[in-house]
Amino acid sequence: MIRSVLVANRGEIALRVFRTCRELGIATVAVHSDADARARHVREADAAVRLPGDAPADTYLRGDLIVAAARAAGADAVHPGYGFLSEDPEFARAVRAAGLVWVGPPSGAMKAMASKTRAKRIAAEAGVPVLAPFQGDAVRAADLPVLVKAAAGGGGRGMRVVRELALLDGALEMARAESAAAFGDGEVFVEPYVEGGRHVEVQVLADAHGTVWTLGTRDCSLQRRHQKVIEEAPAPALPVGLADALCAHAAALAKSVGYVGAGTVEFLLDGRGRAWFLEMNTRLQVEHPVTECVYGVDLVALQLRIAEGGRLAERPPEPVGHAVEARLYAEDPARDWRPWTGTVHALEVPEGDGLRVDPGVGAGDAVGPHYDALLAKVVAHAPDRPSALHRLARALERARVHGPVTNRDLLVGSLRHPEFAAGTADTGFYGRHLAELVAARSGFEKYAALAAALADAQGRSRFGGWRNVPSGPQVKRFRARPGGEEHEVRYRIGRDGLEGVPGVRLLEAARERVALEIDGVRRPFEIAFHGTSADVDSPLGSWSFTLLPRLPEPAPRTEPGSLLAPMPGTVVRIADGLAPGDRVEAGQVLLWVEAMKMEHRVTAPDSGTLTALHAAPGRRVATGDLLAVVVPPVTVPPAVVPHEPAVVPHEEAAP
Repeated sequence: MIRSVLVANRGEIALRVFRTCRELGIATVAVHSDADARARHVREADAAVRLPGDAPADTYLRGDLIVAAARAAGADAVHPGYGFLSEDPEFARAVRAAGLVWVGPPSGAMKAMASKTRAKRIAAEAGVPVLAPFQGDAVRAADLPVLVKAAAGGGGRGMRVVRELALLDGALEMARAESAAAFGDGEVFVEPYVEGGRHVEVQVLADAHGTVWTLGTRDCSLQRRHQKVIEEAPAPALPVGLADALCAHAAALAKSVGYVGAGTVEFLLDGRGRAWFLEMNTRLQVEHPVTECVYGVDLVALQLRIAEGGRLAERPPEPVGHAVEARLYAEDPARDWRPWTGTVHALEVPEGDGLRVDPGVGAGDAVGPHYDALLAKVVAHAPDRPSALHRLARALERARVHGPVTNRDLLVGSLRHPEFAAGTADTGFYGRHLAELVAARSGFEKYAALAAALADAQGRSRFGGWRNVPSGPQVKRFRARPGGEEHEVRYRIGRDGLEGVPGVRLLEAARERVALEIDGVRRPFEIAFHGTSADVDSPLGSWSFTLLPRLPEPAPRTEPGSLLAPMPGTVVRIADGLAPGDRVEAGQVLLWVEAMKMEHRVTAPDSGTLTALHAAPGRRVATGDLLAVVVPPVTVPPAVVPHEPAVVPHEEAAP
């Protein structure tokens, strides 16, 4: 029997494993980097061991340190979670060599599936349809578009879609560099890119006694940068018989490599309903909760039972209903999915009645630049798909999420979008609809700003009501975050209540709550202030504002052409051969900054000359740090040639 489990991970997945361990009476051990010393997963573990440093390469990717931590803390098993070392067969071997129980598949099965190119060969031999990679330089213009893909790892790293043959070599080079930096393996391959494809996967669970379960399908087609955003089970709108065929393929592949434990077999569907094997993830998936809800199982508990040598039942439970999961990230979809750092002041999402929340952080926790920006996963389970979508959208809408900018509004809009509601959304969904989803703004934002102004006045004024002495209007300025509209709120509290705001009556005003009657309808607003920020929550929606000073302070001057770091992170690459004095073109990528497991390109804003380069691979940068300077060419206006005014002879009028 397993008595104590070390989770070789952090954040949401560590907390998820701890929850099951507590229910089973198993002690828990956390590991943490210096950046995570006060993280929620550290606070909730029974014991924690420090991994010195901040970077993943020095901490969560150091298998030797993690094995030593397990032995020091008295753990007798290691659960890898997902990401980091979860699919590293050498780490699995090291855990077993240390006399510890590995809560995962055999290292041989992991190695067989670790390389996507090798996995495709094994899948083909097992009778699973695959998209055959191109051989060498065999890509022709007629083959476009193609996908350049890292053979190792996952999470969208080392992937590039190529639509022009001339760009293929550059995409290969960039993918190799990104894959080598992320996974220590620069192998990449090229395969056909399926336009309008859907990402459908099958949950596999197998014991060491020959029983293999397939727990239905999941659809994970809503993605940004090849990383999943919304997932659901079962996959909707599949052709008749396809779900059974995919489950059969997944079981055949698992059996062919002697798989034991939890794993996921991923497929790509085209518009004609044809499916091809993509890869097998030899670990628990981020989206596993939707399968747990539909099948009524605890996959982590089953992983632990299998690791102890236990048996699965002959058949899995029957599925019930539909489940949808949304990943709540600290990021700004309107600005190229820019990750957001800062303190989480509140994270409260409704639970119960078919709602489940798997948190990664709590109130007071900081979201830093080192790791994934996932705040929580929110899951809804209902008897049917429309009910599950409605339940999840409403829960997200009513959540209190204060602090970093999040993708919450995008998630709500996605769940209610007609294409997604129809069950036909594919991996190009955000490419087609992102602009409209981020542009949608509530018409009630101006009333939320008014509520914030009235609440702010309650905390600042010594006079709680109207005054008999005439006075000028109260004026407050707010800017919606992130980078939204500026609102100037003007009002006066007179004998008859709120004045200066047509169609609005003030019913209640306190520092944390304001009620307004808007066009005859009572609307409550809850307000929370955090420094210069005001978060407003209401049944109408949620808004975050920055309180602007009456007299703006002068902004620091920046030299023309300066490229500043858009976020805190690490410079990972400089464009090949780039040096001061080079001519660059508008939009040309100059360097890459990595933050929260994603690479962000820094491009030249204009054509011109690179006069300074203040970045180097490995340099840590803060938001606003100077990275480079691009000076546009000086345009000399054409010389003005002086000329005499034309003299027009004057003709006298006839008498």
